[in-house]
Amino acid sequence: MDLHMMNCELLATCSALGYLEGDTYHKEPDCLESVKDLIRYLRHEDDTRNVRQQLGAAQILQSDLLPILTQHRQDKPLFDAVIRLMVNLTQPALLCFGSVPKEPSFRHHFLQVLAYLQAYKEAFASEKAFGVLSETLYELLQLGWEERQEEDNLLIERILLLVRNILHVPTDLDQEKRIDDDASVHDQLLWAIHLTGLDDLLLFLASSRAEQQWSLHVLEIVSLMFRDQNPEQLAGVGQGRLAQERSTDVAELEVLRQREMAEKKTRALQRGSRHSRFGGSYIVQGLKSIGERDLIFHKGLHNLQNYSSDLGKQPRRVPKRRQAAQELSVQRRSALNVRLFLRDFCSEFLENCYNRLMGSVKDHLLREKAQQHDETYYMWALAFFMAFNRAASFRPGLVSETLSVRTFHFIEQNLTNYYEMMLTDRKEAASWARRMHLALKAYQELLATVNEMDMSPDAAVRESSRIIKNNIFYVMEYRELFLALFRKFDERCQPRSFLRDLVETTHLFLKMLERFCRSRGNLVVQNKRKKRKKKKKVLDRPVASGDVPSGAGALEAVWPSLAEQLQCCAQGPELSLDSVVPFDAASEVSVEEQRAEAMVRIQDYLLAGQAPQALALLRSAREVWPEGDVFGPQDISAEEEIQLLKQIFCAPLPRQQGPEEEEEEEEEEEEEELQAVQVSEKEFNFLDYLKRFASSAVVRACVLLLRSYRQNSAHTNRCVVKLLHRLAHDLRMEGLLFQLSLFCLFNRLLSDPAAGAYKELVTFAKYILGKFFALAAVNQKAFVELLFWKNTAVVREMAEGYGSLDGGSSSRKPPMWSPEEEAQLQELYLAHRDVEGQDVVDMILARLKTPRTRKQVIHHLVRLGLADSVKDFQRKGTHIVLWTEDQELELQRLFEEFQDSDDVLGHIMKNITAKRSRARIVEKLLALGLVAERRELYKKRRKKLTPSSLPNGEEFRRDFCQEDLEEGVNGPEAESGKEDGKEEEASEAEQAEGSSGLSTETLGQSLSQEGFSAPLLWLQGCLIRAADNREEEGCSQAVPLVPLTEENEEAMENEQFQQLLRKLGVRPPASGQETFWRIPAKLSPTQLRKVAASLSQPEEEEELQPGPEPKVPGEQGPEEEYQKEHRAQALRALLLARRKKAGLVSPGGEGAAGEKEQLKMAPRKRQLLDSDEEQDEDEGRSKAPELRAPEIQKKKRFQIEEEDESD
Repeated sequence: MDLHMMNCELLATCSALGYLEGDTYHKEPDCLESVKDLIRYLRHEDDTRNVRQQLGAAQILQSDLLPILTQHRQDKPLFDAVIRLMVNLTQPALLCFGSVPKEPSFRHHFLQVLAYLQAYKEAFASEKAFGVLSETLYELLQLGWEERQEEDNLLIERILLLVRNILHVPTDLDQEKRIDDDASVHDQLLWAIHLTGLDDLLLFLASSRAEQQWSLHVLEIVSLMFRDQNPEQLAGVGQGRLAQERSTDVAELEVLRQREMAEKKTRALQRGSRHSRFGGSYIVQGLKSIGERDLIFHKGLHNLQNYSSDLGKQPRRVPKRRQAAQELSVQRRSALNVRLFLRDFCSEFLENCYNRLMGSVKDHLLREKAQQHDETYYMWALAFFMAFNRAASFRPGLVSETLSVRTFHFIEQNLTNYYEMMLTDRKEAASWARRMHLALKAYQELLATVNEMDMSPDAAVRESSRIIKNNIFYVMEYRELFLALFRKFDERCQPRSFLRDLVETTHLFLKMLERFCRSRGNLVVQNKRKKRKKKKKVLDRPVASGDVPSGAGALEAVWPSLAEQLQCCAQGPELSLDSVVPFDAASEVSVEEQRAEAMVRIQDYLLAGQAPQALALLRSAREVWPEGDVFGPQDISAEEEIQLLKQIFCAPLPRQQGPEEEEEEEEEEEEEELQAVQVSEKEFNFLDYLKRFASSAVVRACVLLLRSYRQNSAHTNRCVVKLLHRLAHDLRMEGLLFQLSLFCLFNRLLSDPAAGAYKELVTFAKYILGKFFALAAVNQKAFVELLFWKNTAVVREMAEGYGSLDGGSSSRKPPMWSPEEEAQLQELYLAHRDVEGQDVVDMILARLKTPRTRKQVIHHLVRLGLADSVKDFQRKGTHIVLWTEDQELELQRLFEEFQDSDDVLGHIMKNITAKRSRARIVEKLLALGLVAERRELYKKRRKKLTPSSLPNGEEFRRDFCQEDLEEGVNGPEAESGKEDGKEEEASEAEQAEGSSGLSTETLGQSLSQEGFSAPLLWLQGCLIRAADNREEEGCSQAVPLVPLTEENEEAMENEQFQQLLRKLGVRPPASGQETFWRIPAKLSPTQLRKVAASLSQPEEEEELQPGPEPKVPGEQGPEEEYQKEHRAQALRALLLARRKKAGLVSPGGEGAAGEKEQLKMAPRKRQLLDSDEEQDEDEGRSKAPELRAPEIQKKKRFQIEEEDESD
């Protein structure tokens, strides 16, 4: 739909508002109802905000709503409705769409709504609209609390929200094209607010105790008013040009003049006396071209300095996710009258409102009465008004509310929180970075104010400054904050202005800390250290070893005393079940393991002599697990309960699982690292603290900021140079700055015509270059070191010689290993490195003849080349070994190689180079998307019958039946790998419960009789289409069965239909990830057609049966029916013979009824087929090659096994 073509209902509603004749607006009788209808339309607009766009295109606010607001103010219901509609129409575009849309179509709608908002802002830039709002707000504030109604409070809030929405609209710089000192649309709004007296009402709301509920609204409006202003420049308005400003302007003009003179000189040199075609050609010696020869230069010599090998090359496109963050805040100088008004407003706000308003807002934030992220307005106000106070006439009393250690703590907490959220919430990293920038500005202004207090003539102010500095320098978090921000600086999320403020704040903090240390002599600070202690996870319940009776006789001797306690507890009514909890729903341990653990806990209580706890735990467990009567039936008597406890008391319960039966996640929990923070005090050394900044991350950030030295202010450049000078000169770490990118920057600086304006930068560059060439004369490898960022250890090796750190003091020398010890170490490592579940280093330490530490063994293994890195020997439970790219490629190659084998996971574990547990390999295969779910990696069973002699239509049904038979005979324990055995058994049991004792044909006929003929035909068609698609495409993937009709949907929810789906091999949806049943990818087109043929009715089988030679319907006579019946009888006889041999049936029980009875009484056995049975099976195949496979379902067999377990 074209948004510029207004909807007819919307057009009729807008026409019923009224019309403008000259300057007079005539409203229609239905004006109020039309305004309400527009509010209703806005409430039900779609995601593209179509109603909002249509109203914006029709200019309803400019042509109708504003005239109604200004001329019909006496009609209170209409006035309230218009204010409501305006608040809705002017709400920010970010609030309408949630965020800036990334999809092009939605981004277009977003920009269109933003353009209409900018038109609304321009329409509001008049005295009439703000005059009406100001008068209405004044009349409402005149009412006392007793006279003010709820409607009045709502109207006050809506007026404040309307002003907030109008001021919030961003400025379109490209459209306005206003220069400094010119009145923009935002300036016109501010001037209209000033002329109508709305600014005085805002000051009243900020200073009044009775109006504290509007404090956050007022603070938000004030922050939007001063959005583009600089507090230092605003404080100096009207006082004439300061000497500092004049000197700054003169320096900038001098830089521009020098560059202009250099350009004129260069152009004069380029103006040759001859024609340009006779410029000549030159050979540049020492500079190779593409080949091995020297470069030939075809231009004049004056152009040689500008030559680069990159000339003519296409610049490399930087991906969007790697582009540097853009600057969002733009400061400009408003018109002079607006700046004078804003300066007076700031002065009055500081004197009368600041402390009261900031205290109220802080209280709202701490009591969580504010909305999310409202603390950003608090931090902006703190930074802006404290900077204005410091620049105008510094009076600490005006900002005393935010000048405290608690404020430092509040800002530091939020800054740390934003920093952590920026690292974790990567999608919203840019938003968290902007909030972190606001917090950093507030922290910077707090430090600047405290530094200004040091120079105050008032001794009390200086004492307050000393107390604040003593507190912030003492706490470790304040000192470590800047290091963390430097190390995690990311130019993709954080703009260059953040880095500038970070460097300036760090420079100020270091200067204050250094001065404080000099004045105090010695400074004691807080030190926190994480103390690591390892604690073994106790898998058993703690029972004192000395109190545990051993042997059956000892247990029998202890039992009588326990029985007396149990009888007293069983008869007493005061036994509480709330004290013990046998089941934890939030635990990752499975329900079966928790049930076994509850049994062990009952035995532990009995062994410890705590009979009441044992009885209470038994009864609680009975309520949680009533099935199977594992903890006794619900109507158990007291005597039977005591007998059950005696059996538990004397039973040899398994107390600890073997490490080979646990997954790696459980092994990681056996040894946990508990980090206890140990707080102490130490004497502070400034140079030791400065050494923390000697890292490549800090140097890299400073170099990044120094690249824009021309755009930086003189103060910013001085802060960067001072920080680098501290590292190079004070710490004697000049090698940290020996980096090629920094030297290229020095080259650009020294060749700059205006280099005289950057004296400090030039001096520092010459100092670093001199140190480098002095080192290069001694160490020729220093030129290679230019290519890399370095740490302190590398810098020391560059200066003192490579390997000097290893050959230091004798105490640091590595211990010597004899050839015999090295041979023994190599032999032990090769013998135990492939042992699963054991730490190879611990096994080596236990078998070494000479006692060594773990660290010594690991380092010597790396030196011998037996291991690549020390990280290969990290203990389990402390770190997760990551997969390298080569290991992932190897895993993918092995999976593709063995994906058609019976045991994919087993072959991968045998052939993979880096040995890992089964659970880790399964997780990585799932993460790489090579498999969709774990069951695809289960070991496949081999087929026992050959398909050569069976009819095509029955071959695939025979496979399903044979799989069911093998699952019942071999059992799930035949699987290799104990970690995923439980999951596989659970999945098999789930499929078995879904199967029934009926065949596919019987199930299909039964469903057809129940009225599911159409769903069966739909399922048959889906299978045939899937087979056709797989033949055409040559590849297969899981195809979902999506029921589009109610009849098919009801069939998919029917239990018998689901049994048929499981019978056919259709996979049920994975829990929590899928919704529909799916045709597995492993089924071939031939198999799918055979499954579809099994669903056909007798009269349709011949049409759906695939085969090269279709049979004539008349050929199937009674002889073939007799053969089918004969096959079934023969296979039943064969199955009965197997069961007799395995002990499943008695000799006399040969009938079908006898089969079922004997099957129910048969004990559960895991291996029923031996070599003799396999021989009989082979004989049966040779004797009856055309017999039909017996159709034995899994559900019956699993029911038998469950009954046997309960028995």
